[in-house]
Amino acid sequence: MKNAEIATENFKNGYNCAQSVFMTYAEKFGFDKETALKMSSSFGGGMGRMREVCGAVSSMFMIAGLAKGYTENNNDEIKAKHYELIQNLAEKFKKHHQTIICRELLGLEEGEHSSFVPTKRTEQYYEERPCEHFIATACDIIDEYIL
Repeated sequence: MKNAEIATENFKNGYNCAQSVFMTYAEKFGFDKETALKMSSSFGGGMGRMREVCGAVSSMFMIAGLAKGYTENNNDEIKAKHYELIQNLAEKFKKHHQTIICRELLGLEEGEHSSFVPTKRTEQYYEERPCEHFIATACDIIDEYIL
């Protein structure tokens, strides 16, 4: 099963977009499932359902940090190289979906559906919500450009 399929199954099982992506790769980096879910839980719904950066994209960036991040605190060259990677990953996602912003991906106006109360997961929710496509794109980018 491809990572994109695993992650979309995670989403269909009720995990948020960020958790769905991060959990798919967490074991490769030594994280147990519970830790992975907790670490990524805050990024769902565009960061705590504020509809900012898509949670799948946030997890893609976290995976990039785990795979290719830096640890030197005063090396601007290394930081710049990593930030270039992150910006390139964002551009690859944008080529598919035009934006990395949750509300724009969902076609919402600013402030619309930004309540902290999550939407109930029903059959209709999954039929109407395009998040599976964003999750799959993030995983495909991770597989091709990070791992």
